[in-house]
Amino acid sequence: MPRPVAKAQQKSRIQHQNRAVILSAALDVFSAYGYRGSTVDQIAAKAGLSKPNLLYYFRRKEEIYVAVLEHTLDEWLKPLRVLDVEGDPVAELTRYISEKLEISFANPQASRLFANEILHGAPHVQKFLKGPLRALVEEKALVIRRWIMAGKIATVDPQHFIFSIWAVTQHYADFSAQVAAVLGEEPSPERVKQAVLEILLRGLKV
Repeated sequence: MPRPVAKAQQKSRIQHQNRAVILSAALDVFSAYGYRGSTVDQIAAKAGLSKPNLLYYFRRKEEIYVAVLEHTLDEWLKPLRVLDVEGDPVAELTRYISEKLEISFANPQASRLFANEILHGAPHVQKFLKGPLRALVEEKALVIRRWIMAGKIATVDPQHFIFSIWAVTQHYADFSAQVAAVLGEEPSPERVKQAVLEILLRGLKV
């Protein structure tokens, strides 16, 4: 007879899998129809779940939408969270910028959905932006300041340097059609990475 702990673990694993399926389906639906044009029924159908089953995990559409946006932010911020003050600045920033570009190329839908939310004034994620995101940026800005004070990199405004990384790396997701049109072809991720690293890191050399 299965132990209660094993049953609880299995239930938790299934719940985690179902949430992931819902968020993936919701990203597709919100990307196609926007927040206002999307419905819970569409998301449930895309996820292969009944509407009551979906509502077990999320009570309303807004909760799903916020969860998709916060999941996107969490994925974007993982590489920034591990920026290490004890590491070599160029190596640390090369890793961060490279991983951020890889995320943009791998999931442009999420980037464009988030950009659209910001363009509308970020009504659904203000709490996250003013709370956890602001705290993380302040923490990592301090890391950059310590590198500057130690004479390891040239003087830059830490917050605006982080904003520049975001702007450049997300550009290749949010404006992919423009990039391809101007270049005359889909850009090579490796070529983009080399160019972006050269541009962003050149000015930090002391």
